[in-house]
Amino acid sequence: MPQHPPSGPRAGLRLMHVHAHPDDESSKGAASTAKYVAEGVDVHIVTCTGGERGSILNPKMDRPDILENMTEVRRQEMERARDILGVSQDWLGFVDSGWPEGDPKPPLPEGCFALVPLEEATERLVRLVRSFRPHVLTTYDERGGYPHPDHIRCHEVSVAAFEAAGDPERFPDAGAPWQPLKLYYHHSFNRERMQKLHDAMLEHGLESPWAERLAEWKPEPEWDARVTTKVPCAEYFGVRDQALLAHATQIDPDGFWFAVPRELQERVWPTEDFELVVSHVASSLSEDDLFAAIDLTS
Repeated sequence: MPQHPPSGPRAGLRLMHVHAHPDDESSKGAASTAKYVAEGVDVHIVTCTGGERGSILNPKMDRPDILENMTEVRRQEMERARDILGVSQDWLGFVDSGWPEGDPKPPLPEGCFALVPLEEATERLVRLVRSFRPHVLTTYDERGGYPHPDHIRCHEVSVAAFEAAGDPERFPDAGAPWQPLKLYYHHSFNRERMQKLHDAMLEHGLESPWAERLAEWKPEPEWDARVTTKVPCAEYFGVRDQALLAHATQIDPDGFWFAVPRELQERVWPTEDFELVVSHVASSLSEDDLFAAIDLTS
């Protein structure tokens, strides 16, 4: 937990991000997280699993000693990222489901997060929601952002907990009811953003890391139109990058994450993007702030 109470022009506001694995908090919404922390918002991360079955994606970290201690290594990485972002964090306590490979895909491991009964996982998250009392909660869309079984389960659990946390008849032993005011989905990897970054790289004579992905990515105008909220946060892209690098097993500093120069990102796409899904305040469907229409003085 933070050593000092948040201070700043927006002190008193609380934001909860629910993510599937350690590193997701740094690859999705980290710059806007850093922005809100700097403004005095109390930001709390819930990490559903320990990332135990994650692959080592950084060649420099692909060593037997790392592989044998993945659980502890990823916890340490999360601690570093948490400190960089200035957030508090809880582990929901479930086991990574892993990424099933093959055709057909093999069964998921027994006891993994994706197979835990929805009510069991929802109760754990409801406890944290009622304890932290966020005004805004974010998670993944129904596709999970990408179809990892833990991401899809994270979506299901987050939506269920958002709905249940304010209901005194649901999970009565999980703390006093608290209803978050707004629910958002992350839309970090929308096609329009990738296309504009790709085009800018080519215009500057640089090789785009998105060429192959875009060639296979069918346009979905209706999906892209779901973005309602663009939070300006370019000045915090450096904090985001440092938080990403803290997850050394998952992020190759020489890989595609850092192939697009930060200055180009700041100019071409200076926001992080979200979809407002549920609002219990009179919200607009065109926003630049996750806390738009939330007034703590009323």
